[in-house]
Amino acid sequence: MDCIFCKIISKTIPAKILHETTNSICFLDAFPLTKGHVLVIPKNHCEKIQDMTVDENADLFSLVHVMMSKVDSITGSTLIAIHNGKEAGQEIPHLHVHLVPRDSSDTGGPIHSMFDSSLQLPDSEIEKYYNLLKI
Repeated sequence: MDCIFCKIISKTIPAKILHETTNSICFLDAFPLTKGHVLVIPKNHCEKIQDMTVDENADLFSLVHVMMSKVDSITGSTLIAIHNGKEAGQEIPHLHVHLVPRDSSDTGGPIHSMFDSSLQLPDSEIEKYYNLLKI
């Protein structure tokens, strides 16, 4: 497999590994958006969250939870981001959770700044998606 994250997991290429568990590993991002930008990934090659097993999911998000305190200690505020698929902005097709320390001087903004405008839906469309998504 030609996945850069799988190569980090197998230690084929070096990375600044911070911690690893049975099913997950975290390391400093090689192309950080801010100082202390961390990636948390499953060891099993999965493209999306829904591709993980329940145990892999629990392990991954437990490691995210543990690392949050460490990352949050840098600036006191952390962006958690997952691009769940190519159309969502995922550049490497191996699930990864970004933990990005944020402060008022960085150039990032809130999630709504990623899009040109707020979507205005008629009530019938809101009802359609409500019925489609509710469990």
